[in-house]
Amino acid sequence: MTIQSQFITHDVTNQPQPLPDCNFWDIDLPLREAVARNGGDWATDRLGAYGALAGGELMALGEAANRNRPVLHAVDAYGRRIDHVEFHPAYHALMRAAMQAGVHDFSWRHPSHAGAHVARAALHYLHSQADAGTGCPLTMTHAAIPSLRQAPTLADAWITRVLSSRYDPRTLPAARKAGNTLGMGMTEKQGGSDVRTNTTRAIAQGDGSVALVGHKFFFSAPMSDAHLLLAQGDGGLGCFLMPRVLDDGSLNAVRIQRLKDKLGDWSNASAEVEFQGAVAWPVGAAGRGIQTILDMVALTRVDCMLGSAAGMRQALVQAVHHARQRRAFGKLLVDQPLMRNVLADLALENEAAIALAMRVARAVDASGRDPLESAFARVATAIGKYWVCRRAPAFVNEAQECLGGIGYVEDTLLPRLYRQAPLNSIWEGSGNVQCLDVLRALAKEPGTRDALFAELQPACGLHPAFDRQFAALVAALDDSAALEARSRHLVERMAQLLQASLLLQSGDGGIGAAFCRARLGEDRGAAYGTLDAQAPIATLIARVMPEV
Repeated sequence: MTIQSQFITHDVTNQPQPLPDCNFWDIDLPLREAVARNGGDWATDRLGAYGALAGGELMALGEAANRNRPVLHAVDAYGRRIDHVEFHPAYHALMRAAMQAGVHDFSWRHPSHAGAHVARAALHYLHSQADAGTGCPLTMTHAAIPSLRQAPTLADAWITRVLSSRYDPRTLPAARKAGNTLGMGMTEKQGGSDVRTNTTRAIAQGDGSVALVGHKFFFSAPMSDAHLLLAQGDGGLGCFLMPRVLDDGSLNAVRIQRLKDKLGDWSNASAEVEFQGAVAWPVGAAGRGIQTILDMVALTRVDCMLGSAAGMRQALVQAVHHARQRRAFGKLLVDQPLMRNVLADLALENEAAIALAMRVARAVDASGRDPLESAFARVATAIGKYWVCRRAPAFVNEAQECLGGIGYVEDTLLPRLYRQAPLNSIWEGSGNVQCLDVLRALAKEPGTRDALFAELQPACGLHPAFDRQFAALVAALDDSAALEARSRHLVERMAQLLQASLLLQSGDGGIGAAFCRARLGEDRGAAYGTLDAQAPIATLIARVMPEV
C-alpha cells in the first residue's frame, strides 16, 4: 500500500456522463413527425444541419453566454453618453449562427412554399434548446415584418436588411450595415399590459417623423438597430419605428437607465429606457398602433409557445440521458417502474406540446391562403401560448427531480432551464391576457369558434374521454354566466382537447388514447408520473431519443 492510496476516500462510480454532442433534429422523432405532418419536411436538410450545430457547438456557446451576462456602459471614460450594452462573444456567435441558418427569416424567404413557417418554427425550436436568450431578438426580427409592411416606404428601406443572413452588431446607421435586427417596446411603468395607458408622446416634426418623449419599462434587446413601439400621437395611440443610430451616425436620443436583473434569460438584455426627443417614424394608420403591432405580437406569441416547448424538450432529454446511466436500488433508473412512469408522462407532455406548436405554425403559414386557417391561428395562438407556457415550469422541475440533487446544481443545464421556464408565460401577455384574448376572439370574430370546432370535430368518436370533454366545452361556451372568471378553465380544456385531437389523429393511437386518459379522463392525476397501466410507457420513452 502506498502513502497516496491511504488517502483515497472513495471511488467515483455510478455517475452518468454528460450528454455528448448530438444532432437535436436527428434524435427528436416527435419533432420530425410534427414537421412532416404540417408540411415542413421539404426543409429536412436545413433542419438536420442546424440540429447538428445546436446539439454541439451552440450548447457550449449558450452556457458561456448565460454565465457572462450583458453589461451596460452608459458613458465612456470621458463622460460622453454612449448607452452601449456589451455582450460576451458567445452571444454574438449564437446570433451569427442563427441568422446564417435563417432562424429570423426562413419563413419570409420562402413565401410561396407551403410549410415555410413550420420549418422556421422548427429552426427556432432547435436553437432555443441551446440558448433561449438570443431567441428574443431573433423572434422580434422575424415577427416585425408584417407590421413593417404597413409602412411601404419604411418597408422598402428596411426589409431587405432585416432579411439578411448576416449578423452585424456594429454601432452604425442601419443603412450602412450588412444586416439589421429589430426589437419592441410596448409596456410602461403605469400600465404594463394595459398599453392604452401609455403616456409616451409622439410629437409631429413636420417632415413625417416624430420626436418621442417618455419611457419604456421593458425595452427588449436594446442593441437592436430599431424598435417598434407604441406612443400617443395625433389621433391616439400609434405605432412607430425608432432607429438606434441616426443617418448622420449619432445615437438617437434613447437613454438606457438600467438593465433588468432578471431571474433568468441571462444571455439577453432587457432594459428600462427614456426617450428625450428620439426620432421615430409612423407605422400603420394614426391611432391604430395596437392593431398594427398586434401583427408582430401574434408571431412572437407563437415563438413563446415554441420556446417553452423547447425548454421542456431539452429538460426531458437531460432526464432520460441521466436515467439511462444512473443506478439505484439495483437497477438503472430508467428501469425502475415509477421513474419510467414519470419519464413517460413527461414525454407525453412534450409530444403534445410540439404537436400543438407545429399545428399553429401551419395555420400561420396558411393564413394568407385560407380564411379558416387564419381564424384558427388567431384563436389557437392564444390558447397554445397560455397552456404550453403554463406547463413548462412544473415540467422542468420534474426533470430536475429525475437527476436528484445535481439537477439543482449550476454545473448542470437544469437550473438554467428552470430559471427560463416561467418567462414565456409572462412575455407577450400573461396567462390572464391570453385567456381574455381567447374570449374576445370567440365573441367578436365568429369564425374563430367555427375554426376551433372544425379542428376538434374530426377526433370525435376516437376516444370517449375526448367526446365527454368536447361536449362539456360546447356547453360551457354556450353558458355566458361568469365567462371571464371561468376562462382559465375553459382555455385549459381547449388546449388539451386540441392536443388530444392532434395525437389521436397522428397515426399512433396508443399515444393519443394515453393522453386522453391522462389529461381528459375522470381518473386523471394532478402530477407527472400518474399514467395508468395501459399507457405505452416503453414506446413513449423510446421515442424521446436513441441512446447516445
